[in-house]
Amino acid sequence: MAEPYLRYRTRFTSSLKNELLEQFNELAQETRIPKTRLLDEAIEDLLKKHKKRKTQVK
Repeated sequence: MAEPYLRYRTRFTSSLKNELLEQFNELAQETRIPKTRLLDEAIEDLLKKHKKRKTQVK
């Protein structure tokens, strides 16, 4: 079976600490927010954090 076409997204593979994955799964279930949307938010926050740090170092 062919994978569905992702027009605005890209698949990637990674790994997490077991306890983080458990908490992540619980958060997604409790909030009913899709995991992909939670990951988008987390990565956006991480990029903002590191961008601020990068500009402060200069």
